[in-house]
Amino acid sequence: MAVLLVCAAPLLASYLTYYVIKPSGRTNYGTLLDPRAHPIPPLGAATLDGKPSGLEAYKGKWVMLNVDAGACEQACRDQLVQMRQLRIMTGKDRERVERVWLITDNTPLDTMLMKVIEGTDMLRVQPDAVTKWLPVEQGGSAADHIYLIDPLGNLMMRFPKNAEPNKVKKDLGKLLKASAIG
Repeated sequence: MAVLLVCAAPLLASYLTYYVIKPSGRTNYGTLLDPRAHPIPPLGAATLDGKPSGLEAYKGKWVMLNVDAGACEQACRDQLVQMRQLRIMTGKDRERVERVWLITDNTPLDTMLMKVIEGTDMLRVQPDAVTKWLPVEQGGSAADHIYLIDPLGNLMMRFPKNAEPNKVKKDLGKLLKASAIG
């Protein structure tokens, strides 16, 4: 009986811990999103030269997503530069990560900004489609956040407004390490 109890104790302890005690700690900085609640809709996206395109072109890659108007005020510029830096900080995994800026109007883009964020894919989209699709914090807008899309094409994470780059890097590093795809 003692041998049976010794063998069953770890199993019983794990069930007790999981179902009764329920650990509340979380290790992610960004907010996890349910992809079923936010499937990627047809955005009517086009490249800057007017060719139809869409986010489905990025399947197989992790996508950091920024949404803002073409005027791109300072907060927008900071997010775009932060996305560039985060991709560089992923080191050898940088080829697995793409950066996309969804531009919600037809305002001409600043050429100096385009040079600074070189390598970021820019798509013009319908603003109402993006507004309906992307979840935001209470009282915020989609432009306040950086979003993350997984290699299967699912919106899966939203980082807070004025996100701390080191914490975002840690989340991204964990995802890249755990993911066998993308």
